[in-house]
Amino acid sequence: MSTPVNGGVSFWWSSIGGPGPQRAPLDGSRRADVCIVGAGYTGLWTAYALKKIDPSLDIMVLESRFAGFGASGRNGGWLTHDITGGRQTWAASHGRAAVEDFQRAMDVTVDEVIRVAAAEGIDADIQKGGELEVAYTPAQQARLVAAAREAQTWSSDDSVLLTAAESSARVGVSGTLGGWWHPHCARIQPAKLARGLAAAVERLGVTIHEGTRVDEIRPGTAVTPRGTVSAPVVVRATEGFTAGLRREHRTWLPMNSSLVVTEPLGPEVWDEIGWEGRETLGDMAHVYMYAQRTADDRIAIGGRGVPYRYGSRVDHDGGTAERTVRHLTEVLTRFFPATRGARIEHAWSGVLGVPRDWAATVSFDRSSGLAWAGGYVGTGVTTTNLAGGTLADLITGRDTAITRLPWVNHRARRWEFEPLRWLAVQAIYGAYGAADRAELRGRATTSPLARVADLVAGRH
Repeated sequence: MSTPVNGGVSFWWSSIGGPGPQRAPLDGSRRADVCIVGAGYTGLWTAYALKKIDPSLDIMVLESRFAGFGASGRNGGWLTHDITGGRQTWAASHGRAAVEDFQRAMDVTVDEVIRVAAAEGIDADIQKGGELEVAYTPAQQARLVAAAREAQTWSSDDSVLLTAAESSARVGVSGTLGGWWHPHCARIQPAKLARGLAAAVERLGVTIHEGTRVDEIRPGTAVTPRGTVSAPVVVRATEGFTAGLRREHRTWLPMNSSLVVTEPLGPEVWDEIGWEGRETLGDMAHVYMYAQRTADDRIAIGGRGVPYRYGSRVDHDGGTAERTVRHLTEVLTRFFPATRGARIEHAWSGVLGVPRDWAATVSFDRSSGLAWAGGYVGTGVTTTNLAGGTLADLITGRDTAITRLPWVNHRARRWEFEPLRWLAVQAIYGAYGAADRAELRGRATTSPLARVADLVAGRH
């Protein structure tokens, strides 16, 4: 079997020929009305929303490499309605009614991304087939049923608990014991969305400077080696790369996530697997997987891999450890025995931002002019759109329903200093992995190791 391409940013970018010619870098100090640091989904959606509200704004986006270089061009392609941090976290601080509003806003946002893509002529292989979570051990099945029943206590919920047969009829995962499906999710090709969105904001008059690394953000200023941008409002939209900014090293932890993608699979494989609805697919493991059936009939499947590098280091080109490639390939063939022997064509990794309480935020400090959004912990494909719209409303002084959602101006405490940060992450994912292995060996209930890991992680 041939060796897969490893790194190269992502399969999503390589499959469309890369990002194209680099946009001009910043050339000397400049002024703008709004300076956005980071040309991923958060920065681009913020620029888009601001221009729709006030076309006269002079908006400049600064990007270290190219638009969509980070998680926006490397993720698993789930446009899902999940609230980062979970509904119970926000209910504890803001009450159930506020969370119902939050969930409905996320439902609407899934459709808003689809609407804008269509309006802007962005073909991102979008297909809204919903999200399917499966269980294949007794302990996973117990967690799945409990989660589904808790979800169904919310008036905004329209998920469906499935029997093993009903779940397998959607996607034929080997050993399925049950499934849980909701309609508010679509499969996308992430790089196509990033490329199209960057072009859309440029058509609105936004300037994007690529190849321009920002080292420090201060009130009214973004500092780069190529010059300084002065603006009354500076937006930090750096997600997993936030730790590289001066004074932000402990703000969000850059968590690694890795994917592999198969060669296009033949009709005999799909006859066995099904997956006609193109649902996004996940499981109830503690170190969970996520997958999609691509538009050209591949399977892209991902998981944590090496979760964290000491000192919040990031691997910029997407290089992936061989043991992670082997692990994800094993998960693929365990889920879908019909793929055994299928060639893995590409492996890649990226980083996502994890706050200490695992709950995202969108914030604006009017006194300093500093704004930021992120900490999506893997749910950013949809959440970035809501963040961009919320930041635009906050910056332009609009009091709207979304500016009153629970995550607005949320603050999480900072991560610990090294080596405590590294030790904590190793302990968390070591315990989760051990819990999953015990359940695969037949443990019928959730391992206490997973509950300890939840406490160390700060998850609720």
